[in-house]
Amino acid sequence: MSDLLSAAWTTTLLRLLAVLAAGLALGFLIGQPWPGLALAALAALLWHAWILRGVLLRLEARQRSAATSRRGVWGALASLLDRGHAETRARRRRLLGLLRAYRTAAATLPDAILVVERNSQRLLWFNEAATRLLGLHYPHDRDVPLAKALAPLPMARWLAGGRNAETLRDVPSPVDPALRLDLRLLPYSDDLWLLLVHDVSRLLHLEHMRRDFVANVSHELRTPLTVIHGYLELLDGQESAESAPLLAEMRRQSERMTRLVEDLLTLSRLEGNEEPPDQRVPMPPLLAHLAGEAEALSAGRHRIRVEDTADLDLRGAARDLHSAFSNLLSNAVRYTPAGGEITLRFARGAHGGAALSVCDTGPGIPPEHLPRLTERFYRVSTSRSRDTGGTGLGLAIVKHVLGQHGARLVIDSTPGTGSVFSCCFPAERTLARAAASATSEAGP
Repeated sequence: MSDLLSAAWTTTLLRLLAVLAAGLALGFLIGQPWPGLALAALAALLWHAWILRGVLLRLEARQRSAATSRRGVWGALASLLDRGHAETRARRRRLLGLLRAYRTAAATLPDAILVVERNSQRLLWFNEAATRLLGLHYPHDRDVPLAKALAPLPMARWLAGGRNAETLRDVPSPVDPALRLDLRLLPYSDDLWLLLVHDVSRLLHLEHMRRDFVANVSHELRTPLTVIHGYLELLDGQESAESAPLLAEMRRQSERMTRLVEDLLTLSRLEGNEEPPDQRVPMPPLLAHLAGEAEALSAGRHRIRVEDTADLDLRGAARDLHSAFSNLLSNAVRYTPAGGEITLRFARGAHGGAALSVCDTGPGIPPEHLPRLTERFYRVSTSRSRDTGGTGLGLAIVKHVLGQHGARLVIDSTPGTGSVFSCCFPAERTLARAAASATSEAGP
């Protein structure tokens, strides 16, 4: 207990004792000491009750206490209450200032921010960008179900995913279909969701420009490369011993440039076709065709094995799947030393899915390179990639094809042991193998 409170209690007790002593003395004067003491105690009790009533009334009215001039316990209580009120007001002012700052910051954000009640999916709050991007207006759209407020968008089914809802990409804005939006749902409490809406129109426009540029340049390069490669084939290096190495290097670089152009064209074509065909892809003939390509590229330097235990076919685009699997196999052949073993394995995966894996006994890949392997033109070793003729686009093509088919690429590699590249397909991309698929022929 502080010195102030100790002094207040001492003052109050001394006053109470003085009142009781005065009542007792008055009782002795009239010959009734105990009734005099009782009346004095009752008067003190009524006085304290009256002061307490005033304090409660002022607390209920949220007014400053008028008892600050009093001494004793009631004066100390009034001081403490006034200090508490002052701290509460100061804290409230700080909170209001922070709230205004947050509202100002939210209003200046270019992205739309919406607060949604989880159970009823009602729209509780939104910033000014939501008016520009989604056409929402305050207070008309407040407390309205989100699916109703954004009726043109497929909200009801998407919101049903809750915490597991993936980002809704490239949807048209209800205000202007030319605006393309990405919607992301963030459940930040048990009762509230945060919906972030980002305008990706400019990014998509730049992506389309980049895609068109790559496709046009690749098409323009194809013809002169074909001409150069044709003339190089006509030149006979045996006529001049000095020019033979030069011609061989020119042919090699011309072929490498041609592969690069073909890969760029393939990637541009894949980016332009977001939805793959939904057709049966018989796996036995496809696996046999892939093994034949690998053996031709290996030229007897490796042992090529095929393991097919899935008894399943795939659904999708046969041409694109062949391109992805062929890229994985060609990488394994290029980077596995002579005498190594390459296994093409097709087996059942988790939850009714399937996995096509390419296993090699090559040098392996250091773990720090694994997250970036599917980036365009990324190479673990530039010199080794040049020696093997790689373009740096193979795994980017693989990732894009698998993404279109709802699959994913899993890479498991240990330096000095080898690597396993697995294409994992979900159950909805698999089909029970048809009886004729084992005998039919499938091209890429």
